[in-house]
Amino acid sequence: MSKRLVIATRNAGKIAEFRRILDAISQGAVELVGLGEFENLVDVEETGATFEENALLKARYTAQMTGLPSISDDSGLCVDALDGAPGIFSARWAGAHGNDKANLEKILEELRDVPDRERGAHFICAAALVMPDGREVVKEERFEGSILRSPVGDQGFGYDPIFSPLGMQISSAQMSAEEKDAVSHRGKSLRAIAPHVIEMLGGLG
Repeated sequence: MSKRLVIATRNAGKIAEFRRILDAISQGAVELVGLGEFENLVDVEETGATFEENALLKARYTAQMTGLPSISDDSGLCVDALDGAPGIFSARWAGAHGNDKANLEKILEELRDVPDRERGAHFICAAALVMPDGREVVKEERFEGSILRSPVGDQGFGYDPIFSPLGMQISSAQMSAEEKDAVSHRGKSLRAIAPHVIEMLGGLG
């Protein structure tokens, strides 16, 4: 029987990434359950001051409400020329939570007169695992790159169309799912936490 692990988000793009990465690592021994399968559960308000705090808030709530091990993340884009903004406010940078188009347009407008050599940026992702008995693990990883001058590609979500990974001449939204999983902030953080998922859920047997 598979061991159940709740993905504490309703974001379809995130759920797909979680499942691709964790299914491969756990060899199918972990049953990844979407938040939408639980009546009355909601996405928790991200009131933490760091990515790690927000990831833990969501995973703690879900573990408490479901009685099952829960995993969540918080991630965001940090732009050098904007002193690290939007940071933990990435999802609501333009004042409209979840409005990717508005967020992209605001970033590009803020950077309109910034030279290419000064358009450095990175994504941060903190992944948190919380067990019903209170045990917790958090892993944070980075994805370095720069900001393009216009959106390119349609494979990703969020800021992917304007983010060019370090050393690449494409946007994250032009990468295949597997290519992105191998180098992205979320891919790296989930791979870092995966051994703890397997260990704390009782192994692969």
